[in-house]
Amino acid sequence: MVEMEEVLLSMKLVFSVAIVGVLSWIVYVYGSMWHESQRVRKRIQMQGIKGPPPSFLHGNLPDMQRIQAQAASAAKASISNSNHSGQFLAHDCTATLFPYFEHWRKQYGLVYTYSTGMKHHLYVNQPDIVKEMNQCITLDLGKPTYLTNKLAPLLGNGILRANGVSWAQQRKLVAAEFFMDKVKVMVGLMIESAQPLLLKWEQIIESQGGGTAEVKVDVDLRGLSADVISRVCFGHSYSKGKEVFSKLRSIQKAMSKHGGFLFGLSSFRDKLNFSSKKKNEIARLEKEVESLIWDLVEKRKRECSEGSSSEKDLMQLLLEAAMNDQSLGKDFSKRFIVDNCKNIYFAGHETTAVAASWCLMLLGLHPEWQTRIRAEVAELCPNGIPDTDSVALMKALTMVIQEVLRLYPPAAFVSREAYGDMQFGSLTVPKGVCLWTLIPTLHRDPEIWGPDANEFKPERFSEGVSKACKFPHAYVPFGLGTRLCLGKNFALVQLKVVLALIISRFSFTLSPNYRHSPAYRMIVEPGYGVDIVIQKI
Repeated sequence: MVEMEEVLLSMKLVFSVAIVGVLSWIVYVYGSMWHESQRVRKRIQMQGIKGPPPSFLHGNLPDMQRIQAQAASAAKASISNSNHSGQFLAHDCTATLFPYFEHWRKQYGLVYTYSTGMKHHLYVNQPDIVKEMNQCITLDLGKPTYLTNKLAPLLGNGILRANGVSWAQQRKLVAAEFFMDKVKVMVGLMIESAQPLLLKWEQIIESQGGGTAEVKVDVDLRGLSADVISRVCFGHSYSKGKEVFSKLRSIQKAMSKHGGFLFGLSSFRDKLNFSSKKKNEIARLEKEVESLIWDLVEKRKRECSEGSSSEKDLMQLLLEAAMNDQSLGKDFSKRFIVDNCKNIYFAGHETTAVAASWCLMLLGLHPEWQTRIRAEVAELCPNGIPDTDSVALMKALTMVIQEVLRLYPPAAFVSREAYGDMQFGSLTVPKGVCLWTLIPTLHRDPEIWGPDANEFKPERFSEGVSKACKFPHAYVPFGLGTRLCLGKNFALVQLKVVLALIISRFSFTLSPNYRHSPAYRMIVEPGYGVDIVIQKI
């Protein structure tokens, strides 16, 4: 009996020592992290940079949650008051989507620091620093690791989230396939993809008496953009690839459903639910998407080897480039193709469709620009169908697209992490600090664009971006630096083709049912879609 008590006592003692050891280790780790965090914060503050004081362990997350909740409440009250006079253009969408950024900008200026837990960030919207970032070519300035880790199910380790040498290798292979000479060849595919949408809208008008009809453009534009990507990537139409798009869209919705996707602003209950049911759902969808993509790749390879298809599509060209590069590992080719296919599907499909939606919204408010574009298309394209040469000459349409991308850029921010101590002008960025540049705020700054910064005035781009504003490097709808969107040419040409076809065939106004409520779902899109009233010309 005594021996048993001694054994139990020994076990208790061992257990207690283990608990104390674990707790001591946790305290030590958190203490070390906190000490390092404070050291980094001090280095930033010594440069005269201010910011909201962080709380222990949580940093400024509690402040961000509070400010976000207040903004959400105010936004609900204002939605019903929006109208079509164009007054809502004056509101920078970051004020409702990322209200903490605007709150602190007004308090601390164009450069300030804040933290999420132990992670320090720099908000940088000062034009001269943005210019320095734009000119930076080092691999030490990459995508924030904590953020890209969250995007892994959607993007794999493709070019949008890769860093360092891996990113450089992928960029070398992908960039060449999106040079303008390659994109111009795709104009025919873009026109083919647009025909079903034009026919559908004509049939809707006829079914409603042949006068006018109301359409919600978002789904149709997303389908059109997906069809273009499918044809370019795999040489087939959207009907064969729609399951891939559907599942990617489901992953996107699941990941962005919680308001705290970027910084962990979700409630504890949201996090608990997300960590179980949603994680399993995302993992399942991720596997299904990868399997579908590789099946399409294998099918396309068989068609080419059998001689049933002589034209090489984008994915086949990329696959050959990866396989011919001796510096890459054996398993790189498959992973490279699958991940970058996901990247191209998401970036080339979602962002272009959303940009087109914003274009139709603003053109619906400004029919005089429809008239100018229509006349331009009639002059350059007598048959109403744009071609490679005419697309490059559409000046009025180009100005409109540039102005839309200024006011409503689908990408909300440029985010970077310093993987080593870095210098941008007089600003020293310690290793591990993340930099955030809010694109809509930069695009609407009166100091850069003048007192009419919130107005829709495409004519400001009549002499190009270089003459449109005081600091041309502050116009960054496609990002900046070496990580500028590789699909920029592809997106701009597609927007021109699609809008030219729509405007030459229809006139339209913004529907009274349109509700202006920009929403952040990994890109900034119309929260309730875009409704327009169309009439066939």
